[in-house]
Amino acid sequence: MPPGHDGYGAGPGTPAHDGHGPGTGTPAHGWHGAGPGTAGGVLGVAAQKVVGAPQGHFAPTEVERELAAASAGGDQDAVLDVLARTRLYVLVPRMHADVPDWTAPLPTFRDPASRRTCVPVLTPGLLPPWHPEWVFRAVDLGELARSWPYDARRLAVNHGTAFAVLLDAGPRRSKAWQRADARSGAAREGRLLTDAAGPLHGPLAHGLALGAHLAVNNGIVWNRLGAVYQDYATDRARLRSPWGVQHRADLRDRLGSLMQYRLVGRVKEGVLRARHTLALRLERPPTRAEWTEAVERAFAARDAGDRAEAHRALHRFVRYEDRFRADGVLAPDRRIDTLAAFDLGRAVNVLRLALSARLSDPLGAEQDVLRLSEPARRAYSSWADFSLGYALARLVHGDDADGTPGEESLYQQSLAQHRILTQDPASPYRNIPWS
Repeated sequence: MPPGHDGYGAGPGTPAHDGHGPGTGTPAHGWHGAGPGTAGGVLGVAAQKVVGAPQGHFAPTEVERELAAASAGGDQDAVLDVLARTRLYVLVPRMHADVPDWTAPLPTFRDPASRRTCVPVLTPGLLPPWHPEWVFRAVDLGELARSWPYDARRLAVNHGTAFAVLLDAGPRRSKAWQRADARSGAAREGRLLTDAAGPLHGPLAHGLALGAHLAVNNGIVWNRLGAVYQDYATDRARLRSPWGVQHRADLRDRLGSLMQYRLVGRVKEGVLRARHTLALRLERPPTRAEWTEAVERAFAARDAGDRAEAHRALHRFVRYEDRFRADGVLAPDRRIDTLAAFDLGRAVNVLRLALSARLSDPLGAEQDVLRLSEPARRAYSSWADFSLGYALARLVHGDDADGTPGEESLYQQSLAQHRILTQDPASPYRNIPWS
């Protein structure tokens, strides 16, 4: 590999992947500066001063905040626990990442201060801007321990930034890394992560917030159109299956189908539409018997399969709306009239996957995200309604039978995501106006 392309130092045409300074031919915005399409300001408690960081520096995400606090305490096990709960990223040339059935070795560089060979990794908030030929692979502490280069003596986390941590490595430390990895189980999911340097207000933030459910589910930053979604190889695989996207033309087709709500399906939407129409005519919420009769009329000319699906959907809609009311997230006199949120939320994440897979570019992805807010506003009157529409769609699409452990787990997970997004002070749903 030529000088400057060792996976750490920015060479000609490479991104400034230390998360701070620009490389040759790259946009000059690091973690602390707003880049193109971003908005200034702080969303709730997304950015906070960090104990142990240089004066005036703010943590881009919760991960860097936790890392700085653990490092300031001088407890290396606490630092390892923070690292074990998050995805760590290594820079990989795209030409290497695209080689089938081959994983590039971990990059290394020689640290001038310690004169030690180090492996550089970045935490989620310190990832650099998108670059067409440089991608990121997600790793965890266990994988680092298993594939550690024989001559490397340090793990350089966020090297060259205000949130840098240098850890001893090698055979004697690998057991501690593996223990921390075992304690964490995996990168923490089910949490809200906000990039303080990303779009926090305005049209782009609104569009990205439509995809916040999946971001919370996966434990990734919600407000970023950047270098990676979860992991370059994983993102490419997810585009292929289940989305069937392998080329840019496939992406356009898939985005079009999601904006027409084909994922939630015409039968389920038809069942909800029948109730909505009936409620407008009656000027009151219809009873279940009235709704059932309206669905039977609406689907009378359909085939037996559609009629059976409609009755199953009606049963599940009633079941989950009753549970939402019992759990205090749906008012007694309110109902959910459309599942459009599911398709629009998935559209945001397909666009982010495509950007990570280099099937799109940041400008194109931003323009596509901006197109999603208007149909969302036509379908819903608030973030809370949008969130419940997404949760209901996710539940009725579940394969587990009513009352099974799998169904209960999915319900509790969906309820938790809704509460995070509607109650957390740092949530975009608490800070970005719906209309």
